Amino acid sequence: MPGYQEIMSLAGFKSKNAVYKLINKLVEEGIVEKDSKGKLTPLKLYGEIKMLGLVEAGFASAAEEELVDTMSLDEFLIDKKDATYMLRVKGDSMIDAGIQEGDMVLVERSKPPREGDIVIAEVDGGWTMKYYRKKAGKVYLEPANKNYPLIFPQHELNIAAVVKAVIRKYR
Repeated sequence: MPGYQEIMSLAGFKSKNAVYKLINKLVEEGIVEKDSKGKLTPLKLYGEIKMLGLVEAGFASAAEEELVDTMSLDEFLIDKKDATYMLRVKGDSMIDAGIQEGDMVLVERSKPPREGDIVIAEVDGGWTMKYYRKKAGKVYLEPANKNYPLIFPQHELNIAAVVKAVIRKYR
């Protein structure tokens, strides 16, 4: 986000006081927030999208379009903004979990992994994305593709993040 001086220039304001009032209004409206150092961070990156209801993925049923609610994607997907980031997927070891090469995964750093979570992990000096598993108190990583072996760390295992969502663009 631009600083006060840059906003003053972009908006054509003559004083920083006008920028201060504008920023306070944006904070009040929930559009941006200030961190502990006064830097601005957008709160709603994607705006709100209409939520129209449900769609049947099984047998067809009668449906009517009705506006149920609105929500922003960041509100739906992100719990801790400063601990969340995206990664592009390379490889096919998680294909049976519905994660394909080229997909984006939204991950959260501060979330402790639970059994069955998909995690981003550093294993013996290399990085991977796999299911987090425990058996008899021993942690290992499991791919979602039968062509790949289970990974039992030989020296070191660091869980960097837990996958929260998969994003795929069809066109």
